[in-house]
Amino acid sequence: MTATLESVRALRTNRRRRSTRFAVVTGGLAAAVATLFVVTMMVGSFRLSAGEVITSVLHLADNPGVDFVVRELRLPTAVSGLAVGLALGASGTIFQQLLRNPLASPDFVGITSGAGLAAVTGIVVLQAGGLAITGFALGGAVVAATLMYVLAWRDGVTGYRFILIGIGVAVFFDGLTGYVLTRAQLFEARQAIHWLTGSVGQASGPELRLLLGALVVLLPLAVVLQRALRALELGDDTARALGSRTELSRAGLLATAVALIALAVAVAGPIIFVALVAGPIANRLLGPATGGIVPAALAGAALLLGADLVAEHLLPTPLPTGVVTGAVGAPYLLWLLATTNRQGAGG
Repeated sequence: MTATLESVRALRTNRRRRSTRFAVVTGGLAAAVATLFVVTMMVGSFRLSAGEVITSVLHLADNPGVDFVVRELRLPTAVSGLAVGLALGASGTIFQQLLRNPLASPDFVGITSGAGLAAVTGIVVLQAGGLAITGFALGGAVVAATLMYVLAWRDGVTGYRFILIGIGVAVFFDGLTGYVLTRAQLFEARQAIHWLTGSVGQASGPELRLLLGALVVLLPLAVVLQRALRALELGDDTARALGSRTELSRAGLLATAVALIALAVAVAGPIIFVALVAGPIANRLLGPATGGIVPAALAGAALLLGADLVAEHLLPTPLPTGVVTGAVGAPYLLWLLATTNRQGAGG
């Protein structure tokens, strides 16, 4: 009896510690995102103080010059970085947990490539722009996800089969994207290549509002589905024993992640490595409380806002955000491949 009580107390203490650490880490990441969000609007050729930025954004003061710089010039870029980072972080960690593999990022399993191919086709062939590009990107991501799900299905979907098929689909779509670019006029090709590099400052108002509206719906939905996600992490048999409808839950989670990544790509282009890195960073900070979608989303926002600051203000020549995330993410990918292989989990 005493041993049982001690076990119950230890379990409760462990849960409290995990909950406390989760709250502290989430709060710290939120504070970091808020700080980077404000700093993004402070720096530039016309420097502003944090107080001027905050009062302008919240409409607490009337200063036409400051309001024009903040609200018209810098706020759309800051909001774009915030929204795209949240979407990339959340979608990346959903894929990684669902497929139980740290390499299972939308960047590498064909989702981003499908969205990119459709968007580039719209730009080059149909001279589309604005919300039309969003529609093309969403459609391309959905087609890519459906194709991979059908090809990977064999009495259910396993992580490694889905990832391997996704890599093949990504290579196929990237090849088609290259072909479309060879058929483009010089101006169209330049526009498409700039979009493919990825930059948070290239979205129009309607596209950005669509992403913000989607985040309001999809992030809470992802949090609601997180219980099913934790069950699926234990394997399909265990998830069924716990009462989870495995394929329905998996389809719902995949649809949520695909919609998030597609809209993020439509707004900022295929910015690589943020979705891959955000989840592991959040998990390292969370420790035993690993697997939170909200912390991963916040980590993605912090990474993207920080990368945009570096790309725009800390380099000799301003560069697209995707160049910085690629330069930082590539060494991480090499390290991940090496450590995964040493641990015997590399397939």
